[in-house]
Amino acid sequence: MSAVAQAPARTPRQVVGAYVALTKPRVIELLLITTIPAMLLAERGLPPLWLIACTLAGGTLAAGSANALNCYIDADIDSVMKRTGARPLAKNSIPPRNALIFGVVLGVVSFAFLWITTNLMSAVFAVATILFYIFVYTLVLKRRTSQNIIWGGLAGCMPVVIGWSAVTGTVELPALAMFGVIFFWTPPHTWALAMKFKEDYARAGVPMLPVVATAQQVTRQIVIYSWATVLCSLLLAPVTSWIYVGVALASGVWFGVFAHRLHGVVRKGGSTNTMKFFHMSNLYLTLVFCGLAVDAVVGLPVLGWPF
Repeated sequence: MSAVAQAPARTPRQVVGAYVALTKPRVIELLLITTIPAMLLAERGLPPLWLIACTLAGGTLAAGSANALNCYIDADIDSVMKRTGARPLAKNSIPPRNALIFGVVLGVVSFAFLWITTNLMSAVFAVATILFYIFVYTLVLKRRTSQNIIWGGLAGCMPVVIGWSAVTGTVELPALAMFGVIFFWTPPHTWALAMKFKEDYARAGVPMLPVVATAQQVTRQIVIYSWATVLCSLLLAPVTSWIYVGVALASGVWFGVFAHRLHGVVRKGGSTNTMKFFHMSNLYLTLVFCGLAVDAVVGLPVLGWPF
């Protein structure tokens, strides 16, 4: 008998789990947090449930496509980072060619599905998001500049635009304001994570800001972008009521003060728990968009856009 033991065969459940992991399900949570409130505000109430379901399904397919293709391109990076070492391609649990085909198929299906169930504009936005995330962020920005997440984060802002256009067939100022909230929120959220895994990014050769700048410089940028997020969230005041404005103000002050505290600790040379800020930023975004969702259904606009 051979002394070399054969690797155990993988079960269908394990295979399916590996493909699901390629889509980064936890990242897709942002889709749910932001898309539904955008649709509710666009409708100024509750859109047809089938439209919500179809938009979320199509958006999930698009996000899964972008994430799977990102895993395919970044397999070399993922394999040397502790945080990403368990991803399917880093563990060689899925052939790279299969991952590439899987990602492309998801993208094609998302376009067709959104076009059939919502409208062409939403379908085009979804495909544009995939292409931007892969060709601009993953292939161009990520490995070349510390500004990578600022401009690469534009892809994460698109769910609100897709949700709004699915309801209205247009893109209007409130959608752009929501887009701005996510745009300014993404850098401090991501930089807090990158500070925790600074050595991982350095080992992989990815010039995230915490790799190329001091902790004090990074936290100063976190403060600036955090307050920019809060200010942008208040741009929605003309089309919302006291419900949203109250939530946005209270959670915004909390978010901004927390960012200042983080910077203050770093400036004094103290030990920081950046993951606490990372998780808190998730909670902040959830509170803002949940407040927006409630307001869209039960509140009345105070002023309305002046043009």
